[in-house]
Amino acid sequence: MQHATDLLLIGGTLLLALAAHGLGQKIHVPRVTLLLLLGALAGPDMLALLPEGSDQSFGFITQLTLAMVGFLLGERMSVRNLAEGREALIVSLAVTVGTAACVAVAVWLVTGSPAAALLLGAIATATAPAATLDVMREAGARGPLTRLVYQVVAIDDAWGAILFSLALVAAELLAGGSHSGTGEGLAQGFIEVGGSVLLGIVLGFPMAWLTGRLRPGEPMLLESAGFVFVAAGIAGLLELSYLLTCMTLGVVVANQARHHIRPFRSIEGISEPFLALFFFMAGYQLEWSLLPTLGMLGLAYVGARVAGRLVGGQIGGYLAGSNGHTRKRIGACLMPQAGVALGLALVATERLPELTYLLPLVIGATVIFELVGPPLTLVQLRHAGETGQGYEEEADGDDDDPRP
Repeated sequence: MQHATDLLLIGGTLLLALAAHGLGQKIHVPRVTLLLLLGALAGPDMLALLPEGSDQSFGFITQLTLAMVGFLLGERMSVRNLAEGREALIVSLAVTVGTAACVAVAVWLVTGSPAAALLLGAIATATAPAATLDVMREAGARGPLTRLVYQVVAIDDAWGAILFSLALVAAELLAGGSHSGTGEGLAQGFIEVGGSVLLGIVLGFPMAWLTGRLRPGEPMLLESAGFVFVAAGIAGLLELSYLLTCMTLGVVVANQARHHIRPFRSIEGISEPFLALFFFMAGYQLEWSLLPTLGMLGLAYVGARVAGRLVGGQIGGYLAGSNGHTRKRIGACLMPQAGVALGLALVATERLPELTYLLPLVIGATVIFELVGPPLTLVQLRHAGETGQGYEEEADGDDDDPRP
């Protein structure tokens, strides 16, 4: 059978995800962390349990998964859910700026390289929306902190992308890059962000119009999945951000569709297998041998990112008038970091090859944040009393939407 190995890998991973879910509930560890650990144990650096080349389709799985995650995050940007939009914008900006500033200063003190400081500061702002979303869904979290985390992770990667494009331009200048190349880099950064948003809007309006019309009042998986995957595909062909494109698609649908909840529930219903494969294969590809190479710079990066998240969350919450629980815990809920950071590091390494340590550093730090971040998010939500039955609020009249 031609694809017997692929089928075994998919089926085995789904069963492992089921076991991880049950085990995680007993030992209070998110299945994200367990799947990453299982994938790492099966990887070539550890037990090498899978045949060579088993990770060849990981890029495709990543794009499918993050396309769906981006669309689901877009739901959090509806007008109704952004009644407190000012809070999310202020907190996300504060966390982004605080993280970038802390990491940039720490890296500059260790390396003395302003270019590396700017780039790593911008890369540190990226989060892992898939891991964060999965933890909150698994925990059944609802409440003001959960709502704010949904909204912040939906927009802070956009701030990070803009900041990274500016930092890359400045880093090229500091490294002696040509002015023409710098102008092209700046233009490309804004084209990617603006083009992704525009593409999401262009596809979002017909999707919003079509939702619920073919079979009135009933969810249609075909139309939902079709638009999401087409949006991701077009974004890839145009070299735009498929995550930002699908997020914008979700925003438009959430605000314009007659039955705006139903397409999100349809996509949510098919996302579980892809998320399981995504996290397992991410663990499989982690290079544990890189951890010892982090050294002082790695410690500075990890420590400064943690500090920037915590301080930025406190300052942002204070400026936005958030409640005490939210101010105290929002920064700690934003620790996970994954694919977006790796993608930015790869771009930085291609544009400034002399900074050879950037990619190994970010990969090693990602290992730490993906293992520690999800459990930390879960602990913060538990302490805020927003997991399971810990948080109760008055029904808002929308029985179809169990989200905060």
